[in-house]
Amino acid sequence: GDCFPCPPEGCPVMGHYADRFPDKLKKENQKYFLNTAADEPFAAWRQKVFIKLSGVKKTKGDINLVFHDTEGHTKEYEIANGDLTQDEVYTKYLDVEINPKNTTKIEFLWNKAIFSLLWTRLGAETVNIVHGEDGQ
Repeated sequence: GDCFPCPPEGCPVMGHYADRFPDKLKKENQKYFLNTAADEPFAAWRQKVFIKLSGVKKTKGDINLVFHDTEGHTKEYEIANGDLTQDEVYTKYLDVEINPKNTTKIEFLWNKAIFSLLWTRLGAETVNIVHGEDGQ
């Protein structure tokens, strides 16, 4: 997450188009990291998620986001787990396997633990997602 989002000149590209970033090639002894998805085509897009909760109580449970794309694929990611508190902002970096350009919908899901009181209510006041590639 240290280089998130990409700098104004864009994220350096590996392989065929690496020469488009000559300033990055001048440094010696650099370390490069590449995050990949578990399934073909192994592409992943770094995104930073901010979720602010609102409500009247604290409860135990989890927060998930489900990404949907134009081809009907879905992928669910856990954002937080354990104690969930009103007015708390939960932040997480995700390597999403669904291209942001093809994302049609993102669902917010939260599940409270079975032993939590039935009247405990929490919801998302805001959900912000920042894409690493274009800073959007």
